[in-house]
Amino acid sequence: MSDGTNTAAAKGNGGRDLNIVHLLLEGRAFFALIAIIIIFSLLSPNYLSVANFLTMTSQVAIFGLLATGMLLVILSGGIDLSVGSTLALCGVFAGFLMQGVELTALGVILYLPVWAVVVCTLAMGALVGIVNGVLVAFLKVPAFVATLGTLYVARGLALLMTNGLTFNNLSGDPSFGNTGFEWLGFNRLWGVPISIFVLAATAIAVHLLLSRAPFGRWLYSTGGNARAAELSGVPVKTVQVWVYVLSGMCAAIAGLVLSSQLTSAGPTAGTTYELTAIAAVVVGGASLMGGRGTVQGTLLGAFVIVYLGAGLVIVGVSSYWQTVFTGAVIVLAVMLNSIQYGGKGRKT
Repeated sequence: MSDGTNTAAAKGNGGRDLNIVHLLLEGRAFFALIAIIIIFSLLSPNYLSVANFLTMTSQVAIFGLLATGMLLVILSGGIDLSVGSTLALCGVFAGFLMQGVELTALGVILYLPVWAVVVCTLAMGALVGIVNGVLVAFLKVPAFVATLGTLYVARGLALLMTNGLTFNNLSGDPSFGNTGFEWLGFNRLWGVPISIFVLAATAIAVHLLLSRAPFGRWLYSTGGNARAAELSGVPVKTVQVWVYVLSGMCAAIAGLVLSSQLTSAGPTAGTTYELTAIAAVVVGGASLMGGRGTVQGTLLGAFVIVYLGAGLVIVGVSSYWQTVFTGAVIVLAVMLNSIQYGGKGRKT
C-alpha cells in the first residue's frame, strides 16, 4: 500500500515539475522581459521613466512591424532576408513621391497627398513580396537564396533612386497639399506615439488572420507539412505567395514610420534589420522549421531585443559587448526552442 502511495506521489511530483518547466519554456520571452526591466531599473533610475519607456517602445514599433511580417513567412517554413532592404526601398520611394513627381510630357511637377503616398508605398512593398513569393512558390527557388537576391536588388534600387543620397525635409508644403507625413513619427495620441498604435493595429489584424480566418489554418498546416496540406486541399502556393506579400507590406509600413520619425529617407536605412526581425521571432518562441509561433510571442521577442539593447546603452556598456549580449540571447532562444520542440516534429 505504501509502495503504491509513494509511486503515485513521485508521479505527481514529476508531473508538477514538468508543468513548471513547460510554463517557463512557454513564457520565457515574458519572463526575460520582466527580468530585463527589473535589472536595468536597478542599475539606472532613468531606465524606469515613462519618457524612456515610450522612446524604447517607439523603437519596438519598427522592429515589431518587421517581425510580425517575418513571423508569417517563418510559419510557412520560409525566411525573408529582404525586409530590411524593402524598408529602405519603400522609405526612399515615399521620399521620392513627397519630393514631387516630375511629369516631363506635361511640364508639371505632381505633388501627391500623404494618403496617396502611403498607398503607393504599400503597393511597392507588396510588389517586392510578390516577387519573393513567385520565386519561392512557383519557381521553387529556396527562400534563403530568393530573398537574399531580393535584398541586394531592393537595396540597389534604393541607391539608384537617391543616387546614394538622402531625401531630406519630408514635412511637405501647405501650398502643395502634401503636409502631414511626419504625423506617424512625431504625433501622439493621449501621450502615446502614433507608431505604437500602428504596431498594435497591425499585430491585432495579423492575430485575427491567424486565429479566426481560414488562411491561418492553411498557414499553420503549410508550415507543418506542406505536402500533406496540399493533399488535404490547402492552396499551398497561394499561401506562400501571400505571406511574402504581407511581409513586404509590413516592411513598407515600417519604412513609412521610420522615414516619418526622421522626416528623411536614406537608402542605407534598415541595414541588418532583417536579422533583428528574425531574432525577435525566435526569441518569441516560434520554430524556424515552421508551423509554430504566435503574434504575442513575436511582439514580446521584439520588446526583449529592443529593451535589452536600450538598457545596455543606458548603463554605458560598450557597443561591442552589446552585440555579444544580443547574439547570446538569440543563441539561447534557439537552444530553448530546440528543447521545447525537440522530438515533437512540426505542428500539423
